[in-house]
Amino acid sequence: KENMIENSMFEEEPDVVDLAKDSASFPVNDIVYEPRSSRLLVRGLGENDLDDEEEDCESSARLLGMSFMNRSSAHRTAGSPYTRQSPSSSCSRPSTRTMVVCVLFLVIVVSMSMVLYLLPGCTFTKVRKLSLVMPCTVAHKIKYSQGIISSSIFAEMLRAEVLLHVDLLWQLSDGEATAVTVLEYKPNQQIAVKFTEELKAGQKCVLTLDYAAELSHTYDGFYNSSYSDKEGNKKYVFVHLLLTFPLFSFKSAKTTSLSNILFMDEFEKTTVNMSTYLVAFIVANFTPVNKMVSNTLLSVYAVPEKYEHTAYALDAASKLLDFYNNFFEIPYPLKKLDLVAIPDFLAGAMENWGLITFRETSLLVGSQSSALEKQVVASVVAHELAHQWFGNLVTMNWWNDLWLNEGFATYMQYTSIQHVLPHLDIENLFLDVRLRAMEKDALNSSHAVSTEVNTPEQVEEMFDSVSYEKGASILLMLNASLPGEQQFRKGIIQYLKQFSGLNTYTSDLWNSLTQFYKPLLKVMFEMMNSWTSQKGFPLVTVSHKGDEVTLTQEHFLLTSDNNTRSSSLWNIPVSYINDTCSLAPECRQIFTLKTKSGTLKLPGNVTWLKMNYKNTGFYIVDYGKDGWAELCDALTDDYKVLTSEDRTSLIHNIFALSRLGRVTFQQVHLLLKYLSNETETTPITEALLQLNTVYRLLDKRHEPELGARLKVYMLSLFGSLVGNQTWDEIESVSKQELRAALLETACRLKEESCIKQAKAIFKSYVESNGTVRIPGDLQQVVFNVAAQSDDWPTLLNLYANASYDSEKRKILKGLASTQDPHQIVWILKEGLSGHIVQTQEMPLVIDTVCKGFAGYLFAWDFIQENWDQLIEKFPVGSFAIQRIIKSTTSQFSTKAHLAQVQSFFSSLKERGSSMRSVQEAVETIKLNQRWMDTNLASLRKLL
Repeated sequence: KENMIENSMFEEEPDVVDLAKDSASFPVNDIVYEPRSSRLLVRGLGENDLDDEEEDCESSARLLGMSFMNRSSAHRTAGSPYTRQSPSSSCSRPSTRTMVVCVLFLVIVVSMSMVLYLLPGCTFTKVRKLSLVMPCTVAHKIKYSQGIISSSIFAEMLRAEVLLHVDLLWQLSDGEATAVTVLEYKPNQQIAVKFTEELKAGQKCVLTLDYAAELSHTYDGFYNSSYSDKEGNKKYVFVHLLLTFPLFSFKSAKTTSLSNILFMDEFEKTTVNMSTYLVAFIVANFTPVNKMVSNTLLSVYAVPEKYEHTAYALDAASKLLDFYNNFFEIPYPLKKLDLVAIPDFLAGAMENWGLITFRETSLLVGSQSSALEKQVVASVVAHELAHQWFGNLVTMNWWNDLWLNEGFATYMQYTSIQHVLPHLDIENLFLDVRLRAMEKDALNSSHAVSTEVNTPEQVEEMFDSVSYEKGASILLMLNASLPGEQQFRKGIIQYLKQFSGLNTYTSDLWNSLTQFYKPLLKVMFEMMNSWTSQKGFPLVTVSHKGDEVTLTQEHFLLTSDNNTRSSSLWNIPVSYINDTCSLAPECRQIFTLKTKSGTLKLPGNVTWLKMNYKNTGFYIVDYGKDGWAELCDALTDDYKVLTSEDRTSLIHNIFALSRLGRVTFQQVHLLLKYLSNETETTPITEALLQLNTVYRLLDKRHEPELGARLKVYMLSLFGSLVGNQTWDEIESVSKQELRAALLETACRLKEESCIKQAKAIFKSYVESNGTVRIPGDLQQVVFNVAAQSDDWPTLLNLYANASYDSEKRKILKGLASTQDPHQIVWILKEGLSGHIVQTQEMPLVIDTVCKGFAGYLFAWDFIQENWDQLIEKFPVGSFAIQRIIKSTTSQFSTKAHLAQVQSFFSSLKERGSSMRSVQEAVETIKLNQRWMDTNLASLRKLL
């Protein structure tokens, strides 16, 4: 989702899957393996008579981290390759010939096994799945010495077998050891250890792994990044993020000169129970700017050439950190907090405890940057700082409850900025991301907020708009429906204090939120379980007669297959207003709809009803033909009778209902007529987004005549607003958002005055050698127009020399918007090679190319031809891959393209055929095809 990358949802993608898998026992003896040259050191610590019961293993695992969770073998599926084959119960006496053949075969097998066992340097493969048991309670110590990392695992044994999740980035090094059997299961990134003798319950031992590896050439593990200084010299940065040593999600200086070129750094002992996926280290010649916030030294680091771009991030972070310390009533627990801008970084940011890493575009802004650009930085910083509590201090127990980390961090990101930096108008962005999350969640291929996760690819795919924005949306809805302003905050504080240093389940949150109001407990569980345990969201249909209103709910499911319709029901806090009182918060009333339908009484006759006040609920409303007509009349008479959020939600809902087939495009048109008077940002930007989507579908469907008519319609609707926009600096973030959306649309539709003005500004900018500044919110439209003219080579030169990161990214988007086939092919290839365009920007390049008519088929061919290289750069299921798939397929609307997409992805097998994003792509194409078939004729008539 574009907003997740470009606005604020820059987030980590997990590279290591921890230990919890569906399993019971670990039948080591049933697993066929080949020997591995790696050695492990096992040292017994003797007997220890402890009173701990076996179930304490799980509680200890919960204390230490996500890794250790016992799960029942009953969860295994019948067809799973992990299931042990049952021997046949029948028996017959073999013939002499059969016995001779069997003996000969046995001799060959034994001989081959001996050869394989004695061969040095062999790796082994597993034939059957390694089942999981958590056989011990564990502590973990990691040491680094002369290029070798030593990981000592102190374990109190419950069984004589250990199974670990690893990524095969590392090889275990040779060394003296007892005879330890090591097994490996690559699909689950696991190794298992079998000891030479049975270890007794309560016995303590140390399992020491020595390992080393080359620097990674991807974004995993200990990888090298580079940049050029002012003199053009290439400088290197070495970054660790995950995979550098065996990772346990446990709640887990000084510098000494060893030689002229080698130094040893010793760090303070960690004072918190910390999951090791939150460990990071960086080796770089970066320059910091810092200040004290309470008892924490807060620093922002960047390459020396961009030192002057760090001031805003430091200022915003200090205010946000102070806010969180007070809001949560739990001070940030470490003595330092570093925010580091990495020149080459895949994710937008990662919340490593005490050392948060960012893309440069997510952390650095210049003194001349626009408020809209600062909003992006503040959003990412606020999100990652929130993780220091939600995710770091308290961690979800397993990836199925990722939303406890990401949904909360997203919710707090917007909440904190509204309080600390209100001038950034962050509420507009929060409304937009809530509406965009509905688009994915309306598909049958969506998933529940809390859903089963078993494979590394499924973990990657959990990092999506359902975990982030839907998670935040249901928290907003919950907060809006609770009695008293502080009820929600008190529950959050209780949750963080009770589970500090521990791992949690979704139910732990509901328990905490009801601590201060026990009667809510049953209501809370009923309500929130319906929102987290099932996918999708409801459509509420309104029937209004006199003083009686009937509400009916059903699953809002955009599917062309009626057999997939569900009988899901939600516990919905339906808020509503009417024409007698519609603007102030006290006008809002709430009716809880728990069943298929319900009836509410109004105090008297009203002219119209508007449900879902300020769009704080995660549902869509259909008012029926008469209800929509009443609302259209109300907006035509005085559009300010509703808040801008309510007007925006009406526009979003009617387009969604059009896609569902519940309203005609004529009804959409009747609602949009009032927009010629609209002045607020969010209703206009929502209408532009929806109409641009239709325009692109017509464009890609080769409907030039109908596309031209829609262009005329859009310019007539927004023409006066476009004409009223200035091209000078403006301060308001909201007005910058409005101006950028209007002018980008106008220039994309080739509106003459827009194109002329953009070209003039670009010419002045180039001739001044950059001393004439283009306002930040206008840079994108100016660069887009330049790229689609003879100025593309000039723009490419500007990209190579750009110093402001946000500006450089906009230039790249401009370059990718070209309609020249040769330039399109060049930028796609260059993005993959990473020589001029960083490979981390590949999803952005592909997404931008696909928006143009000339580029979308090139991009589709490109990902088919280069799929293996793409998944080398970006993990299967990762957000980058999700975005690439959506960008290249979401505008298809024909049977031919549907067949191509299905054929290609089904051929990938384990290289991506089972991804949820593939199912989403197929479903979206079918929906596009249905919408076109249903609406083309009526569009021709209307336009």
